[in-house]
Amino acid sequence: MKLDVTIGGRKRHVELNRAASRVEGLIDGRSFEADVVELRDGAYSILIGGRSIEVRVEVNPAGLRVISGGREFAASVSDPRKIRRGAGQLSTEGRQNVNAPMPGKVVRLLAKAGDAVKVGQGLLVIEAMKMQNEIRSPKSGIVEKVLAAEGQPVNAGETLAVVA
Repeated sequence: MKLDVTIGGRKRHVELNRAASRVEGLIDGRSFEADVVELRDGAYSILIGGRSIEVRVEVNPAGLRVISGGREFAASVSDPRKIRRGAGQLSTEGRQNVNAPMPGKVVRLLAKAGDAVKVGQGLLVIEAMKMQNEIRSPKSGIVEKVLAAEGQPVNAGETLAVVA
């Protein structure tokens, strides 16, 4: 999985491969290996380079907050394949498809067809790599259709809902 991760204002290009608790990959082209164990919801123990790090990840309306070693960082994660070069601001007029930003499993539906939603309101939750990610409405409007169901596996880029 390829991601652009910004944490504490620093953008990193990350590639991850995960097998059980073992994670291998590249960060800005430098390889790494780590063991990651979820201690409780949103809290992880990471063993990397002989060092043990405890990290807590919180999802809030402003984005992600990462807490480690008594320090807090604002963070964001994006799929570089979804960035439209030179496209400018995304249009919020007309019908908008809401796509899965990553592969995972739908664990909760927060809206159904016919519901009125506001921009940024949660539509559903996807679990990926033991993290729950709320997928939000790109615009205010009516949920025209929901194409995903709880428990359903989804692929990155798959249309999950349509907001008109």
